[in-house]
Amino acid sequence: MTRQRGPRPLTPALARLRAGLAPATALAAVQEVWSEAVGPEIAREAQPASERRSSIVVECDSATWAAELEMMAPELLERLNEALPESTRIASLKFIVRPS
Repeated sequence: MTRQRGPRPLTPALARLRAGLAPATALAAVQEVWSEAVGPEIAREAQPASERRSSIVVECDSATWAAELEMMAPELLERLNEALPESTRIASLKFIVRPS
């Protein structure tokens, strides 16, 4: 067996560490895929904040965003469930204005 010399990339080690530290909840899974599933513009304005019985509450920066995303909920839910593992499907999304 040969021994690797020199520095090794840090990214794979950090990815394994991060995966081990993340709680095994639907909220954690949604937070992990959120930006990729909904896109950067929505991700800047709204973030998953809590969960209850397979429903994710998403806090939005304004009432306008909350209303807009509520209308997009079926599409966003479909995209999220496609990005999530089979065992972590979510049933619904609820959009609220982030508390001040």
